[in-house]
Amino acid sequence: MKTILFILIAYLLGSIPTGLWIGKRFFNVNLREHGSGNTGTTNTFRILGKKAGTITLLVDMLKGTLAVLLPIWFGGSLLSPLIIGFFAILGHTFPIFAHFRGGKAVATSAGVLLGFAPLFLLYLAVIFVVTLYLFSMISLSSVTCALVAVLSLLIFPAFHFILNEYDLLFSALIFLIATVIILRHQDNIKRILHRTENLVPWGLNLSKQEPKK
Repeated sequence: MKTILFILIAYLLGSIPTGLWIGKRFFNVNLREHGSGNTGTTNTFRILGKKAGTITLLVDMLKGTLAVLLPIWFGGSLLSPLIIGFFAILGHTFPIFAHFRGGKAVATSAGVLLGFAPLFLLYLAVIFVVTLYLFSMISLSSVTCALVAVLSLLIFPAFHFILNEYDLLFSALIFLIATVIILRHQDNIKRILHRTENLVPWGLNLSKQEPKK
């Protein structure tokens, strides 16, 4: 019974559409009608500004972190906290409070890792920032981190670097999270291949993207 409660709480936490609610409550703006139409962190930054974007990022991460920590703090779950955390990611991606149309899972996935494997998250954050600086694309940085995470699962435990041993459950969940992130970025990947992906005003834009106005 406790496990089911943790799963439900995790999904409901993940389902909080932070950017969408902030836009409607404080800016009278429906994010679905602006920019990419997505309700996640990137579009919130682009449409509502740095303050709203930062709050959205932190809250969306917190959703994943809380989902992982609650079963650790209160115990009694028959499932790993990482599995419980994945339900927060599902909630963020398919939120019951926003007609099952949510974000792209990056911030909440980062929050899950923060609660379960913070050093691994720090490593991926470095990869994210470096990729962002080189190519000026949030989407490419997110997809790159997803791919690097999977490759790292195969390599790092052999050298006892960050990940000390091969963990089948952790590996399976990271692979599943990476798959969700990549699938949610399909449209972005198409734009990257056509060199029309949206950029952030920072970095080198080495792939020479030219977003459509």
